[in-house]
Amino acid sequence: MRKLLWGNFLVLFTALTLLVAPALAAEKAGAGQKSFLWEVRSKSATVYILGSVHLAKADIYPLPQKIEESFDKSVVLALEADPAKAKDEKLLQLMLVSALYPGGGTLREHLSRDTYDLASRELQQLGLPMESFNRTRPWFLAMTMETFEFHRLGYDPAHGIDIYFAGKAMGKKRIVELETFDYQIRLMNDFSDREQELFLIYTLRDLEKLKDGIEKLMSAWHSGDSKTMEALVTGTLRESPELRPIFDRLIYQRSREMAAKVERFLQGKETIFVVVGAAHLVGNEGIIEILRRKGFSILQM
Repeated sequence: MRKLLWGNFLVLFTALTLLVAPALAAEKAGAGQKSFLWEVRSKSATVYILGSVHLAKADIYPLPQKIEESFDKSVVLALEADPAKAKDEKLLQLMLVSALYPGGGTLREHLSRDTYDLASRELQQLGLPMESFNRTRPWFLAMTMETFEFHRLGYDPAHGIDIYFAGKAMGKKRIVELETFDYQIRLMNDFSDREQELFLIYTLRDLEKLKDGIEKLMSAWHSGDSKTMEALVTGTLRESPELRPIFDRLIYQRSREMAAKVERFLQGKETIFVVVGAAHLVGNEGIIEILRRKGFSILQM
């Protein structure tokens, strides 16, 4: 359970990014193509912003030289949350308490019959007994099932870009957090019963499409194709507008908050390397366009 909780921290906000229905294609990166890295400049500071994939295969490395060089130039690493803190005992306890219904409440009591039966069938296919999850909230069940499917497909949080750069920076660069894990847990737990059930329904619906979806996402990431990435991220929202409240809080609200923190970095004098989920960088509501509208000089590298 402790390993599962740690893995779920790192998959926490990958889930919606991979609920992708459109049949989109992206070319593999070639010489001279862009990467998912942006240079943002003010009069006094430079911030490099890299779109992260929180789970990956080992063959994602080595990363393009321009990414490594930008990291080397920076004196500070800014992450959504520091992976080193994910194994903190108090944080694991918070995750466990937040994942469970209080007072003996159960999934059967909080889900419709159809959703409950669908979840039971999908868990059975993964070799997991429903009885082990009957007290967990829908958001935790959804994350757990995606975590198992990611691992089955060979994607591991241990190979995620956040962890890679956190390891490189340890003892060499200052590491700051744009958010914290406890903030992310509480954000998820604040969803209403209906919103949590919707989150679970669309996770279950798209589990069988996960392989195709993540391959398209990784192709877009490698080639710096922000348009395809945006379409992948928002595909489910276009098909299912009832998910808008979930997208608003999990992606767009957080993008605005993180953009405000990057803006404060740009008011300083340091060179900072920022790593955030790729979903937060694309589209008119993404961090890059928010900063562009603020008048900063921006270059995709």
